[in-house]
Amino acid sequence: MKLGASPAHGLAYDPAVACLHLCNADPALARLLAQAGAFTLRTRPTQSLFAALTQSIVYQQLSGKAAATILARVKALFAPKRFPTPRDILDIPSERLRAAGLSTAKTAALKDLAARTLDGTVPSLPLVRRMSDEEIIERLTLVRGVGRWTVEMLLMFRLGRPDVLPVGDLGVRKGFALTFGGRTLPDPEVMSRRAERWRPYRSVASWYLWRALEL
Repeated sequence: MKLGASPAHGLAYDPAVACLHLCNADPALARLLAQAGAFTLRTRPTQSLFAALTQSIVYQQLSGKAAATILARVKALFAPKRFPTPRDILDIPSERLRAAGLSTAKTAALKDLAARTLDGTVPSLPLVRRMSDEEIIERLTLVRGVGRWTVEMLLMFRLGRPDVLPVGDLGVRKGFALTFGGRTLPDPEVMSRRAERWRPYRSVASWYLWRALEL
């Protein structure tokens, strides 16, 4: 098995280099990489942070199918546009968004996201590419309904950032316990200490910890 052999579409790093670093840095993690195979993470196309976060908010606590149906209904409110603008979301009555299937809380979150996009709190993609991970997390978690985990997933799967460690993610915690012999779910501090040796490729390590649950 050739580690990191898959093409790195949209990633801000070379997965082959990342996998080699992780194998050299942590023998236990190296065994997981050998079992799990090639790194196949792909970033999803992102037209804007507003669009990406809109989708994240709609999908919260729903099955993929149900969330996709609701998102399609929301987008249909603004046809023939392919996707609403922040101004569109602010201007439309909340009742119409709720009628499309959004909860009161998600409607309020989308309204806040739209307002914070227009006032510059939510940065443009050209600007966000010049910001650190923590700067992005600090800015985006000001939006109602957007927590740290949501932004970490955006950093990994939308922006292709290399060094994200979502210590609050249940799958990553379970994978960590399986990989390093823990009988209980690890504390975030324990994970963070172990992961220091994985820098600057903790996103790749996290992806493999998710894969540990499938082996």
